[in-house]
Amino acid sequence: TDCLTCKAAPQQLSAAQVDAGHGIVVMTDILYNSFFLTGSSWSKLGSVPLKHVSVGPAGIWGVNKDDKVHKFSGGDFFPVLGLELKQLDAGGQGHVVGVTDTDKIYCLNADRAFSIQKEGILTWDQLQGRLRYFSCGPNGCWGVNSIQHIYFTVKVLPNTCEISGFIRINGLGVKIEVGTDGRVFILNQSGQLYERAGISDKVPQGTEWKEIAFQEPLKHASYDLGHLWLVTKCGVILECTD
Repeated sequence: TDCLTCKAAPQQLSAAQVDAGHGIVVMTDILYNSFFLTGSSWSKLGSVPLKHVSVGPAGIWGVNKDDKVHKFSGGDFFPVLGLELKQLDAGGQGHVVGVTDTDKIYCLNADRAFSIQKEGILTWDQLQGRLRYFSCGPNGCWGVNSIQHIYFTVKVLPNTCEISGFIRINGLGVKIEVGTDGRVFILNQSGQLYERAGISDKVPQGTEWKEIAFQEPLKHASYDLGHLWLVTKCGVILECTD
């Protein structure tokens, strides 16, 4: 990714956050509307106001401004009882991870995430540590904490949420996203974007951060199927390819 080709993606006014996974692209705007990309335009995704949405092997999930968790099913989002989260990620291998407003880390195993009913309370497993933002992919999970330190764990087992333990990675960041193919992108406080280089089966945590330079600061990034989706600080959506 030394050179990216970027273009303005289909626009939606005041974009806040974007997430791509399993060939689907979803986004929220600053008014808590959710959308999904169909061809060259955004279509409304359900009727529930949400501040954050995530899509991946576990389906489409979101949280509202009161941190209530929702799952998309049957054409709309419905509330999921059991835990309140400020951010979640459906990009793991069927499991869902997230963080609370006190930075506690939780995981919902793949069986529970898949078999969810519209009634009933879900049981989440708490993971050790504190993180402000957490994202999983096929080769492990990445997170950042309240002082912008970066952490990696080589596995959170999808069926049990068992974790191998966190290791600290060099650098600083405020948001980190793992693509469903394992590529890792991080944004720092200034809105600069970096990709983790050197990721392999032998070195799943990679070796270094490589900056991807943009003229304008960014506030969100997500990667799936060869496409890097970005939201600039001004709310413009960009679509980039290698």
